[in-house]
Amino acid sequence: MNTEERIARFREAYAALRTEIGKMIVGHDAVVEGTLTAVFSGGHVLLEGVPGLGKTLLVRTLGAVLDLSFSRIQFTPDLMPADIVGTNLVVEASDGRREFQFQKGPVFAHLILADEINRATPKTQSALLEAMQEHSVTAGGETRRLAEPFFVLATQNPIDQEGTYPLPEAQLDRFFFKLLVGYPNGAELTEVLNRTTEPVQIEVRRILGRDALIDLQGLVRQVPVASHVKDYTVRLVQATHPKTPAAVPITNQYLRYGSSPRGAQTLLLSGKVRALAEGRFNVSLEDIQAAVHPALRHRLILNFEAEAEGLTTDHILDQVLKDVPRQAETVNT
Repeated sequence: MNTEERIARFREAYAALRTEIGKMIVGHDAVVEGTLTAVFSGGHVLLEGVPGLGKTLLVRTLGAVLDLSFSRIQFTPDLMPADIVGTNLVVEASDGRREFQFQKGPVFAHLILADEINRATPKTQSALLEAMQEHSVTAGGETRRLAEPFFVLATQNPIDQEGTYPLPEAQLDRFFFKLLVGYPNGAELTEVLNRTTEPVQIEVRRILGRDALIDLQGLVRQVPVASHVKDYTVRLVQATHPKTPAAVPITNQYLRYGSSPRGAQTLLLSGKVRALAEGRFNVSLEDIQAAVHPALRHRLILNFEAEAEGLTTDHILDQVLKDVPRQAETVNT
């Protein structure tokens, strides 16, 4: 299969997944497309929104359209790390002897739904760190590889309530995208009511299996990126670093820390997916710009002044996009 055929196959698979998910999810186009972008890039997603907006339904629907193993973990304050990764149990062998045997936890699946991840204690949240970064689990003195592909799609409630524990910066940085799930508009809410309060049975079909998905993920990595697009990506990320020569004014005023290198990696990979989804084998500046908010909003840390004025990282990124020129400025000698 040549490159043109593989690009066409990618575009068809992306469109088919989008259509099937749309049978269950009303609206939320940016959220659905962001989730698919992360899946094809091999990254994890953090979905943030108040209860009842369809975050869990989106992840469950994704598990239905992908022919992959699926596990749901409901995070609660009493959840322990062993409840996620597994533990050694004493079992009786056929000859009557007792021995330790490792019982795998729900993390040993292709697609993990970490529901309300901010309701578990930091100790339990950290149990996912190794799995998300290394795709492996260490338990009982032994490291075990997780099945590929491996994705964590986590949901969290932004409302400050008793029993919630904000994710630390190190764990937030391991999420490819942070997607904000908002309220539906009037027409969308009406359609939700039609689908959920009437005797309508909606079924989705499986679109992609494990091998096909891995092949398309490999195609994403092969998409070339021109030097000026890479340069623009670097300048965008460096513009978020306060007190550095590349920082823009709003960064110096309102940020404590800027994006890590993972932010730049995310921008390029998501740009490649967007290009393929549109049938192109090259990344444009617009592809990079489209990913700035979901890729960087959780990688910036606001200072006290920004919090006091009620600013969000999205406000900062809006200005960064305006202040960073599309082409690098040349110095005349």
